[in-house]
Amino acid sequence: MAKAVSGLIKLQIKGGAANPSPPVGPALGSKGVNIMEFCKQFNARTQNSAGKVLPVIITIYADKSFDFVVKKPPVAVQILEAAKLKSGSAESNKIKVGSITWNQVEEIAEEKMPDLNAFTKQSAMKMVAGTARSMGVTIKGEAPFNEELIFQKND
Repeated sequence: MAKAVSGLIKLQIKGGAANPSPPVGPALGSKGVNIMEFCKQFNARTQNSAGKVLPVIITIYADKSFDFVVKKPPVAVQILEAAKLKSGSAESNKIKVGSITWNQVEEIAEEKMPDLNAFTKQSAMKMVAGTARSMGVTIKGEAPFNEELIFQKND
């Protein structure tokens, strides 16, 4: 029989660096979860991606046990790494802070595909390109897909 779920917590923690201090400690402590046990398990599971910000979804059960799923780093963080930037533009429509190539967009889309709400690599690439645009990062080169064919109406 399945355990009764008492709550869900979504956090973003650096890989291999979970500790009982905020935000992890208060979020888990308020639900009655063993904070040190979570930190040990999370750090063991994410030691290969140390330093990267990783979203984690923690499912808490009625008996105070827990289970968690670690996702890929956010697209914005991957774009900043690819463009070698510290942060995006404050005014992305006016000030451009960096650029990436379509090959980098494709790599990010392929890595993040399981977490995105997209069925094709092409649509995932468009999501990544939109995130880059909103951060003030331009994309060099010609798009590897034909946009006109995608948005045609069926008459």
